[in-house]
Amino acid sequence: MAAKGAVACGHAETAAAAAEILEEGGTAFDAVLAAMASAVVAEPVLASFAGGGFLLARPSGGGARLYDFFVNTPLKRRDPRDIDFYPVLADFGTATQEFHIGLGAMATPGAIAGFFKIHEDLASLPVKRLMAPAVRSAREGFAASKMDHFLYNVVKPILLATEETRAVFADKAKPGEPVAVGATLRQPHLAEALEHLAEEGEALFYDGDWGRRLTDLSASEGGHLTRTDLEAYQVEVREPLEFRYRGAGILTNPPPSAGGILIAFALGLLNGTDPTSIPPLDHLRDLARATALTNKARIETKLHEAVGEDAAKIPAERLFDPDLVARYRESLLGRPFSPRGTTHISVADRAGNLAALTLSNGEGTGRFLPGTGIILNNMLGEEDLNPAGFHNWYRGVRLASMMAPTLAFMEDGRLAALGSGGSNRIRSAVGQALMQLIDKGATVEEAVSAPRLHVEGDEVNFEEGFLKGTAERLAMEFPNVRAWPGINLFFGGVHGVTHAADGTLQAAGDARRGGVARVV
Repeated sequence: MAAKGAVACGHAETAAAAAEILEEGGTAFDAVLAAMASAVVAEPVLASFAGGGFLLARPSGGGARLYDFFVNTPLKRRDPRDIDFYPVLADFGTATQEFHIGLGAMATPGAIAGFFKIHEDLASLPVKRLMAPAVRSAREGFAASKMDHFLYNVVKPILLATEETRAVFADKAKPGEPVAVGATLRQPHLAEALEHLAEEGEALFYDGDWGRRLTDLSASEGGHLTRTDLEAYQVEVREPLEFRYRGAGILTNPPPSAGGILIAFALGLLNGTDPTSIPPLDHLRDLARATALTNKARIETKLHEAVGEDAAKIPAERLFDPDLVARYRESLLGRPFSPRGTTHISVADRAGNLAALTLSNGEGTGRFLPGTGIILNNMLGEEDLNPAGFHNWYRGVRLASMMAPTLAFMEDGRLAALGSGGSNRIRSAVGQALMQLIDKGATVEEAVSAPRLHVEGDEVNFEEGFLKGTAERLAMEFPNVRAWPGINLFFGGVHGVTHAADGTLQAAGDARRGGVARVV
């Protein structure tokens, strides 16, 4: 009997929700919405209904569309002296990174609007049914995994920032520490909130009681958001960015987001190489060059400064201009070369419907939407998303993003849905997974698990698993070369599914980020 569907994502609870819906005959779009709701419960460091994201959806036999429900900057800015905004240090074990939290770090959420817009357009099952697995996980709880515990510890100052968040995320035996491995995380307030949301719909947030709670909290305790921000929010439905790579058709996130255009640019450079006719280490060199040149072009076109719709459109179009690609390809081929928290869900069903959904809440702002257990975002506290400096964002625009949910249509008849977390590494993670699928005809499992490299500035980082001599070959072109032992979450977390011409479904979750895959 043919499989009903496949899902790949970052958590067992998220995967179980999608599998449950697929098992009873739901489509990929039903399943991805159930998974999205469960990610809010099971992946609280990465996803929230007070955050935002993107869905790239391709109905079987229909045109693809990109649902942009990422966060907006507020319409008004309060005086920085009057806002709740302060730094915390996230501890990754090998390094620390400063983030900013507090209500002054919160942008206008889009996830609830996105959920209901997608449901209206694409889903076949009722909202209550799709919310049910998430409600169950929140009420009954789930055992924290090693990856969960690691992430909780990374953002411990955020999860334990207030009395309300400590009541949920602090370990009962050690109140100063987050939930331990194997301990059960229960979120009863969140379970009740999800039931109310399923019953009352998005108006509960954008034009109802939840919205009033949020804006009252913002006004009294140092946030920027007002009722006008919530009332003005709109989901944007866009045409995907489309390009070809070695005969395969690729669809990805279009401007004003940057991730898709950067993937297109890098693969455009590599279209001029033949990976089968050059020594493998030379191909790896070309891959490193293309990654470095993509970052250089991002800076040259000021794409890194684009934070809003109009601001992003012009540089993004310049970056994808064929003349610019040709100029950088010449540099790649003919001359010596000198030199934040996100989760993803991919789903396919046996009918050929494809869904690639990427979500982010920043790291969370250390506060709940009052009475709900829904963690508020800290997107205005993300340095990568504030290139002009904190408190200088454009008003009332979409924030730029590196998120790049992607679909591929390969010459062998396979269809693929994939995406990644990993902030600035998303473009290299997704691009290299595509290369494995297309250049080598790899299975999705092979593509996701293959070693990766990433270039930032004058440093090239690469994982264990490349050919002997890799470090020496790269050192001929880059002044700083760093070899990582094994695989590492630094290099993203690609979760992907494929649908073959004969109906075979495959799925792979990236072990770098606790990936889980299910075929049902």
